[in-house]
Amino acid sequence: MKDGKKGMFVERIGRIIKSTVMTAGTLCLIAANHSATAMPLTVPQIQTATTNTLRYQCRGGSTLTVQYMNTKNKQSFALLTVDGRKMLFVNVLAASGAKYVGDHYTWWTKGPEGTLTDDTADPKSPPMLAECKTQS
Repeated sequence: MKDGKKGMFVERIGRIIKSTVMTAGTLCLIAANHSATAMPLTVPQIQTATTNTLRYQCRGGSTLTVQYMNTKNKQSFALLTVDGRKMLFVNVLAASGAKYVGDHYTWWTKGPEGTLTDDTADPKSPPMLAECKTQS
């Protein structure tokens, strides 16, 4: 093979190898990203002390299951599903009862009863779920 053709051949092979390496690298990044987003949320520094799962029957026949978690560092969380999304709510200061907020929603309980509201809704609109009472 003449030097000119040999040089073009080597250059073409180099482009193919570079393209293959870039494609493989991109696929590795996509796989790593997919793995990272599919992993469950864990925060090893916050250790759960107790959990309690309650099922509520709400006005209109809706039901709601809430998993409450208390941590060793004295924080409280509630895990519940809102509009098909499983969400983690954080306990915040309340004048009465236990108030949990997540995104733009509030889950507020007092004794065996709770109410779920959308904080972006018109203040005059009814709660998303009302008169939710724990089932015995």
